[in-house]
Amino acid sequence: MADNLLWYDRPARFWTDALPLGNGRLGAMVFGDPVSERLQINEATFWAGGPYQPVNPDAYGHLETVRELIFAGRYADAEALAEEHLMARPPKQLSYQPVGDLHIDLLHSQTVGSYRRTLDLDTAITTTSYIADGITFFREAFVSAVDGVLVVRLSADRPGAIGCRISLDSPQQGQCVDHDITGLTFSGTGKAEWGIPAALRFAFGIRVIARGGSLNCSHGMVSVNGSDELLILLDAATNFRRYDDVSGDPEGAIAGRLSKAAGRSIEVMRREHIAEHQRLFRTFAVDLGTTRAASQPTDRRIAGFAEGDDPALAALYVQFGRYLMIASSRPGTQPANLQGIWNDETDPPWGSKYTANINLQMNYWLPVPANLPECIEPLVEMAEELAETGHEMAAVHYRARGWVMHHNTDLWRATGPIDGAKWGLWPTGGAWLMAQLLDVSDYLDDADVLRRRLFPVAKAAAEFVFDMLVPFPGTDYLVTNPSLSPENVHPFGASICAGPAMDNQIIRDFLALLRPLAVSIGGEDTLVAEIDRVLPRLPPDRIGAADQLQEWLDDWDLQAPEIHHRHVSHLYGLYPSWQIDMDKTPALAAAARRSLEIRGDDATGWGIGWRINLWARLRDGDHALDVVKRLISPERTYGNLFDAHPPFQIDGNFGGAAGILEMLAQSRPGEIHLLPALPGAWPQGKLRGLRVRGAMILDLDWENGRPVKISLTASRDASTVLRFRNERHEIDLATGEVFTNNGSIFSSEGLTAG
Repeated sequence: MADNLLWYDRPARFWTDALPLGNGRLGAMVFGDPVSERLQINEATFWAGGPYQPVNPDAYGHLETVRELIFAGRYADAEALAEEHLMARPPKQLSYQPVGDLHIDLLHSQTVGSYRRTLDLDTAITTTSYIADGITFFREAFVSAVDGVLVVRLSADRPGAIGCRISLDSPQQGQCVDHDITGLTFSGTGKAEWGIPAALRFAFGIRVIARGGSLNCSHGMVSVNGSDELLILLDAATNFRRYDDVSGDPEGAIAGRLSKAAGRSIEVMRREHIAEHQRLFRTFAVDLGTTRAASQPTDRRIAGFAEGDDPALAALYVQFGRYLMIASSRPGTQPANLQGIWNDETDPPWGSKYTANINLQMNYWLPVPANLPECIEPLVEMAEELAETGHEMAAVHYRARGWVMHHNTDLWRATGPIDGAKWGLWPTGGAWLMAQLLDVSDYLDDADVLRRRLFPVAKAAAEFVFDMLVPFPGTDYLVTNPSLSPENVHPFGASICAGPAMDNQIIRDFLALLRPLAVSIGGEDTLVAEIDRVLPRLPPDRIGAADQLQEWLDDWDLQAPEIHHRHVSHLYGLYPSWQIDMDKTPALAAAARRSLEIRGDDATGWGIGWRINLWARLRDGDHALDVVKRLISPERTYGNLFDAHPPFQIDGNFGGAAGILEMLAQSRPGEIHLLPALPGAWPQGKLRGLRVRGAMILDLDWENGRPVKISLTASRDASTVLRFRNERHEIDLATGEVFTNNGSIFSSEGLTAG
C-alpha cells in the first residue's frame, strides 16, 4: 500500500505548516525548528466560560407571531422579530482555547544542513533531523494514548552534544513554577466570554529526564548541558469533569500521569504507543497507484496536484483524515470540534465550536466506512448530554416535549439559537444528529447495542419534531416554522422561512430509521402512530422551473442573492441520505445534478468536501476528481494537509476523505456498488478494510477500471447485492463467513444486467 508519510525539507513557518499529534484529549502542533523548537499544546476540555443554560423566557411569547409573519410572506419582519425575541441569551456560545506552548531553544550553531521533518501516519510520530556543527541531531515526538502524555526525545550522533533551554508559556492568565530540578508546571484560569464567568482552571507541566550531562531548573526554565539524550514528558488537564461538573483537580491529574510516565522506559512507551495507534490505523488501507510525484515533499505535492499525476496523494489524504480522527476523537474524550483538537488562538474562527448544520456531522462521515467505529463514541456521548440540556431549551422556547439542538453547541452542551436569526434559528440539528447515528449503527458489529442505547435519546428528539411541526396553510403538509435553509438567504432579504427542503429530508430520514427500532423495542405504539401520522405529511422534494431541486417550498433558487452559496443544504437527500438515488428516483437525481451545476464546484474547504460526495453519488468520477483537485490545492489545503476553509477547519479533511472513499465504493441498504465513480485517472488500485452496511468488511482490487478481486467478511449474518455498473451478484453471509472472488463475476462478459 502507499507510503503514509508527510515530509518536508524545511521547518514550519506558520502554525498551519506544523504537524499535529494527539490522543483524543491532548493535542500538540510540532513546528520542527532546529534551533528554537515550539510545540503548541491543546487539551480538549479547555474552553472559555463555564456551565450555563442560555434559555430565553421571552421566546415562546413571540413564537406564534413569528410563525404567522412567515406564513404571511413577511419574512424580513419575521426575522427582525425573531432576532429581538427568539434568540438564546446570551446569543453566542463559548470558544475552545489553547493551553500554551513548550519551547526548546537549542545551544548549537544556527547554521544547519540536511534538514528533514516528517509525520509518519502509521506510527503517529513526528521526527526532525539535521546537521549542525558537524553533528547529526535527531528529534522525535508522539502523544501516547497509553500513557496519556506527550513525549519528546532529543538525541545526537555524538555523546554530550545536547544542550538546550526549556520553558513554558501561555496566552492565558497564570504562572509558571519550578518543580524541583526536573520540571515546570504552568497553572492558570480560562477566560470569561459573552457574560459567562470562567469556571475552568488548567495546568500543564513537564518532567525532563537527561542521560548524561547536567540539569538545572530556575526562574521558569530548565537548562540542559552536555546530555547524550534528553526526554521531555508533557501533560495538560483542566478541572472539567462533565458539562455540569467542574470539580476536577488538574494539577493532581498531570502530576500523577507525569510521575507514572517518568518511571517507564522510553522504549516501552514508544512501543506501546505505536501498538495502540496501529490497532486502529492498520484496520484500513488504500492504494490508488504511485508515480514519481510521490517522492517530493508533501507541500510541493499539494502545489502540483491539480496539474500533475499523483494519485498517491489522494490516498494519503484519506489516511491523513483517518489519522486526524484517531488523534482527535477517542472513547472517553470530547468529539472532534471545528478544528479537531488543534487551536492556537484565544479567539478562534467560529469559536472552534461544534456547528451542527453540517460541520459536526461531516466530521463523522469518515470513521465508520474507514473502519474506525470506536471513534464515534464521543459523538454518541455528546448526543446523550445534548438530550439533557436540550430538554429545557425545547420546553422554554417551544413548549415542546423532547429536546432540541439548533445550529451550534459547545463544551457546555448549549443548544439555543445563536449568532443571529438568519443563521441560528434552525431547529433540526438534533434530528440530523440522531438520523446519522441511527444510520451508522447499520455498519457496526454490535448494531443492536448502539440502537437500543440511542433509542431514548432518539425518541425524545422525535417528540420535539412532532411538537415543532405545524400545518402549512391551505395544504395537508406539516412543516418546521420558524426555520431556514442553512445558511442561505432567499429572495426576500431574509433566511427565515417554513419547511425548507433540508428539514423535510432530515426528518424523513430520522423518523424512517426510528420507526423499525420503536417496533423492535416493543410497547411503543404511541410513538409508532405519531411517526405514521407525520411521515406522509412531510412535503416531498420539488423540481423547479430551471429543472433544479428546490431549496425551499417555493421556487426561489435562481432568484436567491447567493446562487453559488457554499452550503448545498437541499442536497442532503442525495448525500449523506439515500432518498435521492440515480436508480430509484432518477428525476430527482437529475434535478440534484442541475442544482449542483448551478451552485458550482468552488466553495469553502468543507463545501468542496461535500461536493465530492455529491458528484460521487451522481457517479461522475471524472467530475468528482476535478473537485478533489480543487480541495487538494494551496488555496484549500495548507502545507501540513490541514483543510483551508480558509482559515483552518477540519471538516474539509474528513469530508474530502469520505468523498474519495465514496468514489470507490458506495454502501446503500441492500447493495454495495463497487467503483461507482471511479475516475479514468485511477484505473487500478486496492482497498483493504472498508466497512459497509451489514457489518461487513470489504477488500477490493481493480485493474483497467474493473474489479479483479473481491472479499467480504461478515461479523454478523448479512445479505447484500454486489454491484458493478449494471451487473449484480447476490450473496448471503453468516457470522464469520468470508466471500472471496477473483473478479470473474464482473468479468468483461459479466452477468446480465439485473
